[in-house]
Amino acid sequence: MSRISIRFLILPYRSLNTSVLSRKNRHTMAENMFLYWGSGSVPCWKAMIALEEKGFSGYKNKLISFDNNEMKGGDVLKLNPRGESTYKDKGTQLIPSGTKQRALVLQRMNEAVANLMHKMLLDYLYEFMETKEEDMNPDTLARKTQTLKDELNRWNDYLGQTGAYLTGPDFTMADVYFFPFIGFGVRLGLNLNSFPKIKSYYERLSSRPSIKATWPPHWKESPGSFKPLTGKM
Repeated sequence: MSRISIRFLILPYRSLNTSVLSRKNRHTMAENMFLYWGSGSVPCWKAMIALEEKGFSGYKNKLISFDNNEMKGGDVLKLNPRGESTYKDKGTQLIPSGTKQRALVLQRMNEAVANLMHKMLLDYLYEFMETKEEDMNPDTLARKTQTLKDELNRWNDYLGQTGAYLTGPDFTMADVYFFPFIGFGVRLGLNLNSFPKIKSYYERLSSRPSIKATWPPHWKESPGSFKPLTGKM
């Protein structure tokens, strides 16, 4: 399996305070949005969870095929050569207003991208996509496995300190950033029994409406056969 560049695109981008929008106005805004997304993509999933939390369900969308290289299609690249965008505030308050809590949320968001994504995806899982395990250096594989295990233990400790969610009693953007990595890991064979706080968190959030509504559709159809994390943790 080759490495692929995964992007997402949400249109249009609007800068406004949407916390006072009526349900009707929110529905109208959702109708004016368009999302290009890929099933099972961690970046796409983060965006879709945030949109659901913000009450933007019902937006127009197109599922693109990575196998057919549709993320490089003219419709996507014409709108944004990078295929990336963002979203603004309404619905669930994903970024707290308090300075201390906001700082913690931003810190965990950065850690998820700078550390967990690197140690789980870039350094580890992509290796299995490009190289057969029997062709890997066993010492290097053991080192990377331990590095990932140490990283997951750190997040397990975070959840042990905060309780229900990653930064405290409320679901925030830190959870939007973190959960898809865990979901992706479980899909690829990660056993959470060694990380009881993450396991409880994963099981609880899997039933959250925004996550259920955005669960990758092809994951519902098949458990998948690519399981490089099976037996590793």
